Amino acid sequence: MSEVISATPDPFRKLAGFTDPNRQKLAKLGLTRLEDLVLHLPHRYEDETQLYGITEAPHDRVVVVEGLIKKSEVQIRHRRQLIAEVADKTGRLVVRFLNFYPSQQKQWQVGKSVRLIGEIKHGFFGLEMVHPRAKFSGLDAPLGNQFTPVYPTTNGLSQDTLAKLVGIALKHVLLDDTLPASIVGAYKLPPLEKSIRFLHSPPVESDLYPLTAKTHPAWKRLKFDELLAQQLTLLSNRAKRREVPAPILTSTGQLTGQLLASLPFALTPAQSRVVDEICRDLSRNVPMQRLLQGDVGSGKTIVAALAALQAVENGMQAAFMAPTELLAEQHFRKLTEWLTPMGIRIGWVSGSQKKKERETNLAAISSGEVQIAVGTHALFQDKVSFANLALLLVDEQHRFGVGQRLQLRSKGSDENRAPHQLMMSATPIPRTLAMSYFADLDVSVIDELPPGRTPIVTTLLDNRKREHLIERVGAACRPAPAGQGAQAYWVCPLIEESEALQLQTAVATHETLQAMLPDLRIGLVHGKLPPSEKQAVMRSFKDHELDILVATTVIEVGVDVPNATLMVIDHAERMGLAQLHQLRGRVGRGSKASYCTLLYQAPLGEIAQARLDLMRRSTDGFEIAREDLHIRGPGELLGNRQSGVPLLRFADLERDTDLLEIARNLAPRLLAEQPEVAAAHLERWIGNRTGLLDA
Repeated sequence: MSEVISATPDPFRKLAGFTDPNRQKLAKLGLTRLEDLVLHLPHRYEDETQLYGITEAPHDRVVVVEGLIKKSEVQIRHRRQLIAEVADKTGRLVVRFLNFYPSQQKQWQVGKSVRLIGEIKHGFFGLEMVHPRAKFSGLDAPLGNQFTPVYPTTNGLSQDTLAKLVGIALKHVLLDDTLPASIVGAYKLPPLEKSIRFLHSPPVESDLYPLTAKTHPAWKRLKFDELLAQQLTLLSNRAKRREVPAPILTSTGQLTGQLLASLPFALTPAQSRVVDEICRDLSRNVPMQRLLQGDVGSGKTIVAALAALQAVENGMQAAFMAPTELLAEQHFRKLTEWLTPMGIRIGWVSGSQKKKERETNLAAISSGEVQIAVGTHALFQDKVSFANLALLLVDEQHRFGVGQRLQLRSKGSDENRAPHQLMMSATPIPRTLAMSYFADLDVSVIDELPPGRTPIVTTLLDNRKREHLIERVGAACRPAPAGQGAQAYWVCPLIEESEALQLQTAVATHETLQAMLPDLRIGLVHGKLPPSEKQAVMRSFKDHELDILVATTVIEVGVDVPNATLMVIDHAERMGLAQLHQLRGRVGRGSKASYCTLLYQAPLGEIAQARLDLMRRSTDGFEIAREDLHIRGPGELLGNRQSGVPLLRFADLERDTDLLEIARNLAPRLLAEQPEVAAAHLERWIGNRTGLLDA
């Protein structure tokens, strides 16, 4: 890419306005190059081209009014406020500043003229503006002839300052098009430079709606370039990873066949298909980078066990990492139950282990005696070394930071070899999210549940019927013949009382249930318990030594108690869809009918109502994930996985699927046929910020 200044070590050094404080604030926004500033586009626009009378101005948007200051004083209304009254020939309005400086107060002198830019609303004392932008000089200058851009910013960096810095950057960067005319023409894209300059300074005759909604052709061009840069980044990263070979793990079928013959169940067709895909990957010398996704209870653990055995059959090791000790221990117990009778040694590494036990396990892993190591993030600490790690299994992969997975991967890597990786997620990933953020991975989906599972019946219940619900849960959990001998989870979102959120807590709920159901055995587990106590309570529940388990969301993933058929989720309106779906998946793991009650505090907001209604009518993880993406956006669903991969600033995965499809198809062609074009495009959009992309 061709440009004027940004080749210098500090591209801002010689430019006026780029003071040290301003550069620090720009860095907080991720703006470290002139190109970054040029691509830092407004998120909305304000119309400052028309002057309104105070009582004639519309109330649904930012407007410009002028008048004389009739009153100005500091008042105490719960807090100190600067309050002024401004009037013109049409009427008056009150101006309020909740945060202000002494110098600002001095500007508001009675009798001075002022121009106000803000949104007029009906307040306690009539029309008012809260925290408007105010101009006290140059009021005789004509109004602008362009819409005013409003940029994403940070504390201490005003819109005026940021707009000036963007303007300077626009003068010093050559906005030559990185894409050839053949591509621009084929997809009917407007020129890049014209699009960027238009979006920074749209003329007043422009229609504001397509600008704000980001449907204008200029936005289309920026969205397309952004999506293409993302696809090129991921595919380049995939190619880079494949430069280092992986161990060839041919399947002899000896151990895998032995395990399958010993199981009390047969694999579903979906599990068999996924096992075949993984088996083919492992038998090649290219590092497998596969994401295994399957809904709650679809049987991902047995698939992971079969993959691990393929490494063991070749005399090599596998590591199985889970985000919580509870989930890691459950995997350890499952693998021990399945594989120890076959002579396979399973190792356990966690932060809560006693020193002697830990050292013994670490020595066995380092010598190769342990063939499959299971643990939490403790697996990637410096003291852990492997004899010949060939396969890395990561459960709930989005809960680990990129750096953590890189550390574990490095334990099986050298300049001549890299381990295979299988990442697992019980959060179904919508297709557009997979296309956009997982283009560097192969994806396998277990899209059916094992036979015998009965659908979970989900109901909504107002918190005012709590006592009635407790009685029903007690009746179900009492042993036969008085009850059904069921087990129940009661999940609460907080451990201790909070003034901000008056929610029923786990501790208080435990006490209430004990008082109302004294004949039942009721346990309590939460994140603040020591790991040993937490595991002891969970073990008691699994062994049916407890009838009801009161818990925080610590039991969200991984807990497998087939006899548990009742789930109550307290204050369900406070939780996200993915979390609700995960919690609900803790029941329905056996053949008995299972029920989930979403206990909510009325009145419900519109979004909370829609969320709970979806949970009531659907158990389809993909439908729930799509709606979660719609509500929350991709950032929260991805977790830390994509550090180094830019989250989309302009494109919308729901509305811009057509552009994503084009970018997805074009990226591999550019890399293969026009690598110089791909490199120039990446330089503009990504620069050197590819930090942890090989995770």
